[in-house]
Amino acid sequence: MRYYPLRICLFTICAILTAAVGLKAQESVQSLVLPTVEASSAAPYYTTVYRQPADPKPGQLQIGVTYTLWIPEGVEQVRGIIVHQHGCGAGSCTGSVTAAHDLHWQELARKNDCALLGPSFHQEQEQNCRLWCDPRNGSDRVFLSSLEELAKSSGHPEIATVPWCLWGHSGGGFWSSLMQMAYPERIVAIWFQSGTAYGYWSKGEITAPNIPDAAMGIPMMANPGQKEKGHERFRNAWDGCLAMFKDYRAKGAPIGFAPDPRTGHETGDSRYLAIPFFNACLRMRLPNKVGDPMRPVVANHGWLAAALSHDAPQRAGDFDGDVANSVWLPDESVAKAWQDFVMTGAVNDESPPESPTKIEVDRVTGRITWKAVTDFQSGLQAFIVERDGKPIGQVPTKPANRFGRPLFQGMSYGDTPQLPLLKFEFVDPMAVKGATHKYRVIAVNSVGLRSVVIGD
Repeated sequence: MRYYPLRICLFTICAILTAAVGLKAQESVQSLVLPTVEASSAAPYYTTVYRQPADPKPGQLQIGVTYTLWIPEGVEQVRGIIVHQHGCGAGSCTGSVTAAHDLHWQELARKNDCALLGPSFHQEQEQNCRLWCDPRNGSDRVFLSSLEELAKSSGHPEIATVPWCLWGHSGGGFWSSLMQMAYPERIVAIWFQSGTAYGYWSKGEITAPNIPDAAMGIPMMANPGQKEKGHERFRNAWDGCLAMFKDYRAKGAPIGFAPDPRTGHETGDSRYLAIPFFNACLRMRLPNKVGDPMRPVVANHGWLAAALSHDAPQRAGDFDGDVANSVWLPDESVAKAWQDFVMTGAVNDESPPESPTKIEVDRVTGRITWKAVTDFQSGLQAFIVERDGKPIGQVPTKPANRFGRPLFQGMSYGDTPQLPLLKFEFVDPMAVKGATHKYRVIAVNSVGLRSVVIGD
């Protein structure tokens, strides 16, 4: 599978598309497909754009938003939607335009026959984030309407009704915690990445929602950064997540607490725990038949660990600590990953990535292309290209990530790929026209393990 750079900023694209189809400001959600450089060889991406109303009515969303949906190739029926919801501020909004293009999150979706949804609100710097991150201001209705439009444009009618995994960073966690109260029957699991509205409504700063019993049956993970504790600006993220965890867990909710020892408000390497957490929850809860009710969580079948500790988790039936103050984890693999994460801020991995396949060489231009499966445990860091048994290059040349392990797709503050989006290709600058060389491509995952070498 190949991925293409988004060369035009989101708002420019939206403006071009709006002019082309004659949308009016008062129209709500219209289905539009973003143009791609080589649409015929890309997995399907579908987009809806909600235009900011000129004269919003009470309860109507006042900020525009673009939703980009990725559906794995060959999926007959989508079983669920993984929503990667960014945080507050103009920077977070613009940085999120690539969320649906994330190779690692796509692999989670593919593994479970799910779609990946990347929202991007058109928030200006001076606008109040609560206009969208509190779904009661209209973002929930636009979200639902957008899913209906995406169901039509993608040819997958089930998109409008299948359940969701909600990942939310900062304001996205705020949004997710309120969506939880309004639509608990639609939610598989929630990951609160340094954000929840709980602390605000418990202090009376916003209107408290009604908490239905079903909301306390949703698997959850609160994941603040240790450096947020006592921080002048971000302490509410730590305090709110911890207070929510303690309250919900005391009520018997299947919720965990995974403080990141390395980070503050940035997302760091949390994906290495969030992805297996969602994978376990999807396997646990999604029905075998699309449209059937989700399976309930049997909390005493999970694993438990003492909160704010590095203690090894135990099977729920063997746990001898205070259950009301324990971290709940869905299965043994997530339990092991949780212990790694709370100790180091990442997750260990001893399995190499799969070898790239379908290596093709243009003997005239020296252009080499390949296909690769993203390493589920650790993601992809780079590809090493060999000619006649000797390394001649690497893609990218210098993998980078300011906030965590270096990756093939450099990551932003909010866990989204940075532009430009790289392709699985390399041009041999020393190739001789018509010469026969033996090329090999080696995949490297984020812990530095290499795939078994294969050639063309």
